[in-house]
Amino acid sequence: MHRILPRAAAVLLASLLLGGCKVGRFFIYNFADTDDYRKFPSRALPAAPSLWEYPSSTVEHGPRTITVEGREQAFDAFLEEHRTVAFLVVRRDTVVYERYFKEYHRGQLHASFSMAKSVTSMLIGCAVADGYIRTVQQPVTDFIPELKENGFDRVTVEHLLQMTGGLKFNESYSNPFGDAASFYYGRRLYRAMARMKLAHEPGTHFEYQSGSSQLLGWVLERALRAHNDPRTVTQYLNDKLWAPLGMEYPASWSIDRKKGGIEKTFCCLNAPARDFAKLGSLYLHGGNWQGRQLVPRDWVEQSTRVDTAQASAWYYQYQWWLPSKEGDFMARGILGQYIYVDPARELVIVRLGTKVGGVNWGSLLHEMGRTWPGN
Repeated sequence: MHRILPRAAAVLLASLLLGGCKVGRFFIYNFADTDDYRKFPSRALPAAPSLWEYPSSTVEHGPRTITVEGREQAFDAFLEEHRTVAFLVVRRDTVVYERYFKEYHRGQLHASFSMAKSVTSMLIGCAVADGYIRTVQQPVTDFIPELKENGFDRVTVEHLLQMTGGLKFNESYSNPFGDAASFYYGRRLYRAMARMKLAHEPGTHFEYQSGSSQLLGWVLERALRAHNDPRTVTQYLNDKLWAPLGMEYPASWSIDRKKGGIEKTFCCLNAPARDFAKLGSLYLHGGNWQGRQLVPRDWVEQSTRVDTAQASAWYYQYQWWLPSKEGDFMARGILGQYIYVDPARELVIVRLGTKVGGVNWGSLLHEMGRTWPGN
């Protein structure tokens, strides 16, 4: 009997996987991992035709030691011990500190996870500037009319940006039957989105939900199509941001399926630390890159300012996290992925890791920004 049960479980698991079931993939792959981009189909982002490289400081600026919870240790040892694989500090558009661990290197791709939400917000801002989206007050059903029967005519683009859409969405990452797992491992994102319902009246309270960010991707895709623009979301990112920023390395955006798939805009943008840092530098400069306004300045300001209107949370605006009310902001992903930006100190910090490592990185990066050597 004891032998039969494991064998039956193995057969069931194999059938789930071979049948293309997201639950089977959840059990095979287990929890999300930073090299998941190797497992999923994707759309390519080429290195920019004209590369731009951060200059490096002739003198490195960084702490020798760090004290966390009363324990002092060498800073590099702290980073490595707490599962960091890349740590990059850019001040005044110059790299002043750069470290890689666990055989990672400067051009190593790394999964963004939910940092992609902030990039999706950038693209929505570009679409507004291009006239593809008239206003963030437009209902989602202006772009996806089939969602009207589910009540989404009351959900605006801004509701999705601020996570106040009232969606019925299970964000649990450990539940193989939950919505987050379905979106991450599933191969039918259009169908999953079309089945979404509302749990609350839109605009009444904040709830962090990856479903909102994925709907933004669908809105963007439909907005492009409505204006006879044949580009995919990835191609739009390439043309609006990736190429103009002079990204150094080939990257990718994971999609749900090879044929006719859609970008996982709630996650899964895969790039190296230096190119992630450029996204932070772009917003540090108010959306302007070397004299060219890539993202409207007012969009950047709206995306990163404290606002509690329509029940939004002061610490989360337009898919960006605000660790304080002092003007700094950050993109954040599971397992401790961060692009931290402090415009007042002209500072961008990128931390990539395989685990959080028991550290509150948001608070720590905020403190580092205030005290980084050379400020």
